[in-house]
Amino acid sequence: MSFLHSMICRTEGIRPVAPVKWRSLDGLVGVYWDAEGQAGANAYYLSPDPRIVFFFNSVSPHIRMSNRDDGFGRHDRPMARAIYVPAGVPLWTRFTSSHSFSHLDLHLHTDRLVRFLAPSVGASAARSILRRPVEIEEVGPIETLAGLLVDEVSAPSKHAVYAESLVGGIAAALLDLPRQASEPVNGRLTQAQMNKLTARVDASLDCRMTVGEMAATVDLSESWFATVFKQTTGKTPLQWLLARRIELVQKRLVEGELNLADIAAQLGFSDQSHLTKAFRQAVGETPAAWRRMQMRL
Repeated sequence: MSFLHSMICRTEGIRPVAPVKWRSLDGLVGVYWDAEGQAGANAYYLSPDPRIVFFFNSVSPHIRMSNRDDGFGRHDRPMARAIYVPAGVPLWTRFTSSHSFSHLDLHLHTDRLVRFLAPSVGASAARSILRRPVEIEEVGPIETLAGLLVDEVSAPSKHAVYAESLVGGIAAALLDLPRQASEPVNGRLTQAQMNKLTARVDASLDCRMTVGEMAATVDLSESWFATVFKQTTGKTPLQWLLARRIELVQKRLVEGELNLADIAAQLGFSDQSHLTKAFRQAVGETPAAWRRMQMRL
């Protein structure tokens, strides 16, 4: 994924003390800075993309931060060693004393992060996670990963996938991920999940969804969803989806307000012939024969 980050950045009293090092990767850009700020120095940052900022030395005694322009003195807090700033969240910083620091900025495309997280937590949960800011002072193994990443940003020596995996490790360690995956422990979907899925199918325009869309509806990874869905229903997701569409065909046939061609178009069948063939395979009768039988009951 080609990606060029875009960020509004205004600084006063802060300057780099060495050349900035950066590297563009798949859906992300890593930037490493050595800099210093004077007492009273300040900055403003706003990006349409999520960001991770990691400091290699303690900055909390020297830098305050706020997400409000008028926040200093009322809504500010010490700058943490590692922070995750969601897309579109503004950040103001102010130096309370002169300080030299080194930090790594990671500018990330939202879709790239979702693609990384979705197999484990589901696309819907991933997007929810990415809306939550994170600030931590005890960085633990993140510091090791960040140091290795700076080496690859400064002087690439390995394939890009190595640097990208380091970014993934940093994100996984920093972001507010659930301690336990949201997959059902017993390998089955709950009734609430099935109800949610059925409601989503019925509310869609043509009652058609991909397996990925179905999995995202119940916040599961696609591969795990396909496994537990079969264990829950005895059908694959697409077999179940077709059966649900046939049920809706039957409902419309009984109501008698639409002809077969209109029903086919409404429920996502390519034409009347396609609907008839699918209906016969599922029910054992043509739609017309089945409707006549229902009218006699």
